[in-house]
Formats: sequence, C-alpha cells, structure tokens
Amino acid sequence: MDEQQLEMMRQASEQSAGPGPLFYIFYFAFIGAMIAGLWKTFAKAGEPGWAAIVPIYNVYIMTKIVGRPAWFTVLALIPCVNIIALFIIGIDMAKSFGKGMGFGIGLALLSPVFYAILGFGDAQYQGPAAAGGGMSAA
Repeated sequence: MDEQQLEMMRQASEQSAGPGPLFYIFYFAFIGAMIAGLWKTFAKAGEPGWAAIVPIYNVYIMTKIVGRPAWFTVLALIPCVNIIALFIIGIDMAKSFGKGMGFGIGLALLSPVFYAILGFGDAQYQGPAAAGGGMSAA
C-alpha cells in the first residue's frame, strides 16, 4: 500500500469511531436523573424504590400507583399504543400527586425532568387518581 491509501484508511477509521465522550456524559446523566426521580417518586407512593430500575416491572408499579389495572402494563409495551398509555399513566401520576394535566403531559414528554421534580419536590402522594380502573384519562 502506498502512503495515500494508508491516509485514506486512517481517515475512514476516524470518521466511524462512534460517539464521543460528551455523548456518554449526557447519556449517563439522563439515565441517572430518570432513575433517581422514579426511585424517589416510587418511595413517596409507598412502593420500593429499587423497582424503578427493573424494566417492565417499573411500568407495572406505575400502573399500581395511579390505580390502573395490571393489564394496562401490557398496553404500555405495545408499539404505538404505548404512547397513549404512557400519556394516560403520566396524567394519572400527576393527579395522584396533586398536580395538573400539564404536569402529567410533562411526565410523558420530559420524564427525567418531571419525575425528578415530582420525586425531590414537595408533592405528596394522595392516592391513586384512577381508582375506578377504567379507561378514561380523567
């Protein structure tokens, strides 16, 4: 191989190196904020905080906190349907802690920020908002 081919191979390998360290710093900060906020929120609702780090089980605990039936967890796992289900869970979660619908939409769209506010803020758990277990978001 000549010098030009080696230089081209070096440049190609540099371009495909993957995400840099700044990406991972933000990624782990995002994950850490989400876990911490959910952990504290679960603890405020009388559920074990460690449940926040167990996939799928954490969604089941959320449905339990807001008063939705257990099968609602399955809805939260179905593609496309999960968007609606998680909005309903977010709104119910906000209402369960005495917050409004806008805060619930924030829980659905910016979960790490709003769960941290809910978990570390002064909001108190007031019981399940959807105690009837019906399909309505009210």
